[in-house]
Amino acid sequence: MAEMRRFEPNVKKLGDVASFLGVEISEKFKSLKITGLSSSSNRITEGALFIALPGEKHHGARFALDAQKAGAIALLTDMQGADLASALLGDFPILKIENPRAKSGYLADWFNQSPSRALFLAGITGTNGKTTTSFLLRQIWEFAWVDSGLIGTIGIEIGRDSFAASHTTPEADQLHNILSIMQERHLRAAAVEVSSHALALNRVDGAFFSAAAFTNLTQDHLDFHGNMENYYQAKKKLFEAQLCQAAFINIDNAYGARLASEISLTPTTISRTNSKAHWYYQGIKNTSKGYEVIVRGRDGILISGQLNLIGEHNLDNALMAMVIAYESGVDPLVIGNSLATLKGAPGRLEVIDCGQEFLALVDYAHTPDAVEKVLATLRKITDSKIIAILGCGGNRDRSKRSLMGKALDSGSDIAIFTSDNPRDEDPEQILKDMLGSLEVKSPSAVIVDRQVAIRYGVERAEAGDVLVVLGKGHEVGQEIRGVKIPFSDQGILRKYIEAEL
Repeated sequence: MAEMRRFEPNVKKLGDVASFLGVEISEKFKSLKITGLSSSSNRITEGALFIALPGEKHHGARFALDAQKAGAIALLTDMQGADLASALLGDFPILKIENPRAKSGYLADWFNQSPSRALFLAGITGTNGKTTTSFLLRQIWEFAWVDSGLIGTIGIEIGRDSFAASHTTPEADQLHNILSIMQERHLRAAAVEVSSHALALNRVDGAFFSAAAFTNLTQDHLDFHGNMENYYQAKKKLFEAQLCQAAFINIDNAYGARLASEISLTPTTISRTNSKAHWYYQGIKNTSKGYEVIVRGRDGILISGQLNLIGEHNLDNALMAMVIAYESGVDPLVIGNSLATLKGAPGRLEVIDCGQEFLALVDYAHTPDAVEKVLATLRKITDSKIIAILGCGGNRDRSKRSLMGKALDSGSDIAIFTSDNPRDEDPEQILKDMLGSLEVKSPSAVIVDRQVAIRYGVERAEAGDVLVVLGKGHEVGQEIRGVKIPFSDQGILRKYIEAEL
């Protein structure tokens, strides 16, 4: 992301950086001018401080020489990293602290002059709904002529400029740099997807959120967190007073209700149907395109409009977006008028229309709860068959695979089990985990090759049916044995539909 730079970079003397961190540095290095921070040797710019963090597979200090060659003039790392780097770099300024990951967010905030406090910053966390909620919120801001930005799974948007994202939530140094660029370009607001990994790994430390939102919590990422309680506690960190000013919590989920009762902040609660919540739907009427809605909010506020999105879960996402938009200062009438213009995020119940007589969709659902809800939503809009294609990712939570398989089998008429991103695992073993004790009977099928599975689904789709490809959504690659090959569910689906016309 070297192209994403400030017009006028922040500059600090290395001696001041050392003082901020509370470490000693040789007198001869104190006047060095640091022009940026980076925890990735691939994003180094001339004059940068390279932050070498311990990683899952390798210590970042192994790339210290690459960072130096790219223009880094100093290194921040832990004791292990200092030992690794000193052998590579020779007489080079190295700042050693016990836990650089725990300090890098606060360092980045100080270095960039606290950019998060210059924006209305909305942090959105939860298992499902983060991407769509942030995407809808930004659309409402844009409709209301609020210059805004977005940081999340589908990418990074700064005004009219878009950039790719490698993580849902960037590392702390990158996050604060992005916010600094947003501030420099005079944006007024930004939505950030905040993942549980980011919270556990201190990626949002130093940031301050005007609004922190909780969508829901269902099983996912247990390979990382170990159990649901640890997963919940990671999410809960976003709602600590030092990180956020106001909390917005969907209480329809049991974990949301628990969160609302446990945090020290007084939360604003939202619900699809519970009139005891601060914000809820007073009226929901199905239409051919989505829903006509009436929202009742604090102080008797009423918002109404036409929401052209499929799925009850999108009612939840839209409500959260509306509430945060109101909190940021958008007039309720403007919010209501914006609803008919809102579009879903890429890869979230995305319609693929080639003129065929059946409905074809791509969705990112990759948890048992999300798969179940998407298929239940589609069941309500067709009296014909549901054909669903799904795989599970490799090197991820194995315990959810059989649950996803059961959700696929019970929610569709033709269930097609296939590969997602196998990564370093055997695709056939992943499928065995998915199937568990299920018996797959024709026309349902187990097809390892995802492209062949999509073709099989298209060939069996008839007029009035719904065909949905689940799991990868917006992704444009498939990871197999350390190699990422180009792969788009949308592109493959479109190719085989057009071949049948």
